[in-house]
Amino acid sequence: MFTENDMQKAGFIGLGIMGKPMAGNLLKNGVTLSAYTRSGVPADLAAAGALACDSPAAVAAHADVIFIMVPDTPDVERVLFGNDGVASTLRAGQTVVDMSSISPIATRAFAQRVRERGAEYLDAPVSGGEVGAKAASLTIMVGGQISTFEQVKPLLDMMGKNVTLIGDVGAGQVCKVANQIIVAATIEAVGEALVLASKAGVDAARVREALMGGFASSRILEVHGERMTRRTFDPGFRIELHQKDLNLALSTAQALGVALPNTATCQALFNACVAHGGSAWDHSAMVRALEVLANHEIGQ
Repeated sequence: MFTENDMQKAGFIGLGIMGKPMAGNLLKNGVTLSAYTRSGVPADLAAAGALACDSPAAVAAHADVIFIMVPDTPDVERVLFGNDGVASTLRAGQTVVDMSSISPIATRAFAQRVRERGAEYLDAPVSGGEVGAKAASLTIMVGGQISTFEQVKPLLDMMGKNVTLIGDVGAGQVCKVANQIIVAATIEAVGEALVLASKAGVDAARVREALMGGFASSRILEVHGERMTRRTFDPGFRIELHQKDLNLALSTAQALGVALPNTATCQALFNACVAHGGSAWDHSAMVRALEVLANHEIGQ
């Protein structure tokens, strides 16, 4: 925990499924926190000491380090540069830390505009989902200058256990895109395996249990494999958000001339889920598209 002598005042913008517990963990560690979200700062955060602000600009006026955790690239741009945006009250010596998952190309442009105002910028997307956000065990992938990273890292350590500087601004977002490719492809593989096992007349839950002790073991087999067998598809991490991340992967790959065939397949399966009303399902529900293709639901 910081002492009063080295405490930085923090601001947090975006208090959704991920942002709210992340902000809560800063408060638990004694950080002075101002906060804003469009739906209003939750009462429990305010009761824990968060200063409820009426705009991103107001958050920036009260904070040394401003964290942003919103869904997509246009949302970050609006928070930073829209009416009553962070940029309107930025001053030299402040740092913007965008923890959203957005375009690496846009991230570099946003950082340049922030630096023109005398402030610093880090991109710091996360992995670990709601569970990791609540437990302060997130993986945090950071892009930016090492001096800025070292200054902000004590705050990041309050929200995550694996905090890594990947490279310059934008590198964190590239790392997050890579992470989301691996996560999607692994969900797809686990789904295929469990659908096959179930349709063959074998208990998929027991197959998962056996595989957890072998080379196929993974965090996704552990957590999302259980979701698939128990049919618990409340988010979690919504399919529509993973679709957004895979769109970033595919558009970046196209710009670089890189083929991502399995990523494209996973996106098509997510698209099928959305067509069946599943945009807000947990991303483990990709298995439902595979079940439609197999004409078989796990456990039946």
